[in-house]
Amino acid sequence: MRIGELATRSGVSVRALRYYEEQGLLAAYRSDSGQRHYPEPAADRVQLIQMLYGAGLSSRTIAELLPCVEAKVSTPESRARLAAERDRIDAQITALTHTRDRLDTVIAHCGTPDSGCAWIADQDVAAEASYSAAP
Repeated sequence: MRIGELATRSGVSVRALRYYEEQGLLAAYRSDSGQRHYPEPAADRVQLIQMLYGAGLSSRTIAELLPCVEAKVSTPESRARLAAERDRIDAQITALTHTRDRLDTVIAHCGTPDSGCAWIADQDVAAEASYSAAP
């Protein structure tokens, strides 16, 4: 299939497909006229690449992991790399959850225009500050 058809099928831009090719994530063969052509499984590969990018993996990490994923081969190194990426994502989720909770506190305290919408410190910091201020 040609690049435009792959872009339509996979829901990514032609520019993104060219980038994936530059990064070694996607392979195309060229026609005599120089047009890119992709095999049928390329759409599934693009969706996998998109999922991995969405999880925050770099193109370098994706390039390292794709051969293992496609070959359905698990090595101690690939499992360790995947576990490290999962741990990184878990840390991001924890940080984002903490940020969301703090925003919820700010929203709750800023319910009206005359509330002043002051910054609400982290619960631990606020508790420590009120403890320090106690006589």
